[in-house]
Amino acid sequence: MTRWAAFVVARKWLVLALAVIAVLAAGAWGLGVFGKMSQDGYFDPNSESAQVSTLINRELGQQSPDIVAIYTAPEGQTLADIGPEVQQTLADFQEDWPTRSVVSYWSVGSNASQPLVSEDGTKALATVFVDWDAGPKLADLDAMTAALDPPGIDAEFAGGTLVGNSFNQHLQQDLVKAEAIAIPITLLLLVVIFGTVTAAAVPVFVGMLAVFSALGTLRLLTEITEVSSFALNVASLLGLGLAIDYGLFIVSRYREELASGSEPGEAVRRTVLTAGRTVMFSGLLLVCAFAGMLVFPQPVIKSLGYGAIAAVTSAAVLSLTAVPALLAILGRRINSLAWRRGAVERGEARAERFWGGVVTKVMKRPVVFSVTIIAGLLVLASPLLKVALGEITYTALPPNDPSRIATETLATEFSSMGVGAGVLLRGEDGAPPTTPQLAEFTRDLRALDGIEQVSLVATTGDASVLNAVFTNGANPGEMVVDIRAIDPPEGTDVMVGGSAALTHDTNTSIVDHLPLMITIMVVSTLVLLFLAFGSVVLPIKAVAMAGLSLAATFGILTWIFQLGHGASLLGVTPNPLEPTFVVLILAVVFGLSTDYEVFLMSRMVEARANGATTEEAVRIGTARTGRIVTAAAALLIVVTGAFTLSGLSIMRFLGVGMIVALIIDATVVRMLLVPSLVKLMGEANWWAPQWMKKVHEKVGIGH
Repeated sequence: MTRWAAFVVARKWLVLALAVIAVLAAGAWGLGVFGKMSQDGYFDPNSESAQVSTLINRELGQQSPDIVAIYTAPEGQTLADIGPEVQQTLADFQEDWPTRSVVSYWSVGSNASQPLVSEDGTKALATVFVDWDAGPKLADLDAMTAALDPPGIDAEFAGGTLVGNSFNQHLQQDLVKAEAIAIPITLLLLVVIFGTVTAAAVPVFVGMLAVFSALGTLRLLTEITEVSSFALNVASLLGLGLAIDYGLFIVSRYREELASGSEPGEAVRRTVLTAGRTVMFSGLLLVCAFAGMLVFPQPVIKSLGYGAIAAVTSAAVLSLTAVPALLAILGRRINSLAWRRGAVERGEARAERFWGGVVTKVMKRPVVFSVTIIAGLLVLASPLLKVALGEITYTALPPNDPSRIATETLATEFSSMGVGAGVLLRGEDGAPPTTPQLAEFTRDLRALDGIEQVSLVATTGDASVLNAVFTNGANPGEMVVDIRAIDPPEGTDVMVGGSAALTHDTNTSIVDHLPLMITIMVVSTLVLLFLAFGSVVLPIKAVAMAGLSLAATFGILTWIFQLGHGASLLGVTPNPLEPTFVVLILAVVFGLSTDYEVFLMSRMVEARANGATTEEAVRIGTARTGRIVTAAAALLIVVTGAFTLSGLSIMRFLGVGMIVALIIDATVVRMLLVPSLVKLMGEANWWAPQWMKKVHEKVGIGH
């Protein structure tokens, strides 16, 4: 770091120019990422249900239509009356657009038409399988649905591809809207925090560079692996928020060095060696937290992990290149364009007085503060006792989204479209199951409580495919378990797939892999914090505090998004928590929690290394960083809180989760609970076995 600090000061213009040119070039290339993002990858490809889906699609072709058109007969007319016009529309569509199959209520025999008509007989379906290999793009879906809409007949459009495309469109719109709102508000807050426009502009400038860098990195990742469309929003806004936070931390330390009498060049050098080292260490902690997401088999979770790692890396690298170079160029002009004379000095003095006063009160009654706060956090965490995992469904779309409305029509008015399971019964020696075997298994299926109907879909190769539709109110996960518990006829094997089985297997897979993810996060954090602080106690305390923050955060999220308290105010439908975003919030909150611990404890350790007692180190560390940590959290709340503006309930879940976690962690935990516990533990905070102290002396990161 010493050589790098000297190089940045000596070659400031070169460092800044190279950083900006490289990032802008990567961002320009990265704009092509929008057409390369995946809408799939939510399921465990190694699960039984995923294998069933693969086998069925291979043997029978794609089973889920891209577009499901719902046609409603106008008042005074019947489905037979509108049949000729709908059939002509479908024929014209097949001439204009390449399709694999188009099947409608009017094109099949009377025996096969029953599943395609609504319970009240006023609506009928047409299913469209698009031949994507022949040239159509997802961008053509609007034109396709327009071509399927006959004049004078009410038509709605659902289908897996259509719903997925709606998610993608909302995500792109949300990203633009969120950044358009977050960046100016963040700049305004930074002006208030720093007291000058120049100092405020530096973190925002680097934050915008981080967004461009994230685009380029994600575009590169799409050339290597499957990347979810959700990763774009997460990487862009997380990169923006972290770059601004890191910029805030570095600029604050630089101004502190200037105020202590250092010349600009020396101030930059000392800033890189202190705040820069902390930022580098913080980024490493966050990368380790997100690396835990890579153990999951679901491609969407891996891609969110890749995106988050890319965001952290971009933010940290830019904060160690572009920010110090800018500071070296600006020199003392960093304090120019103050919004009010003396605002800089008064702001710093007020912040130190306030947080110094707070920590003094905390240390006078450490037992009261620590016990009260821990008890309060455990109360907030109590709804976790009722937590349940679900899946991303059409209900995550805005209530007025056309594809959501159409899908709700399918779910409520077409019994054949209810939740069910695809059951694969395989014979032996390459032969399909015999008629008696099939009849026996079908009878056993129908005997289960919760099965409404069972029908034979097809027999191909060595297997027969059955469709079992569940009754309303049946628990899909329990039904999958019950079906798998049926003893198949002798000489046959059974495999269960379908949407309910995919969800059940995915949630089971996530729960099974969570311990490994948590182990990676905890162990890497303990090791890195030991290398930083040379203590065994401080890393354990940091992990415990992160666990408390997480428990309280998920307790509140469960209370709102699953149990429904206040869900209507947020415009979301209460549902079990979506596991992909549970994993993401777990990684983000754990990483940020230890991140703020590093910001706070690094100043305490630095003060103690300079001869302060434990109590003095706590007071100095909190007074010096209280403003920075709470300001960093406030800025990240603005940036990531922009997720709450999304029309997608899962993005609101992420936004609310970030806001709650940051408020709890950066104020209650970091500024009140940590100082009280450090005071209570006294000299024990710095304890480590003698052999570990020797290890730290040799390989510790130091300050």
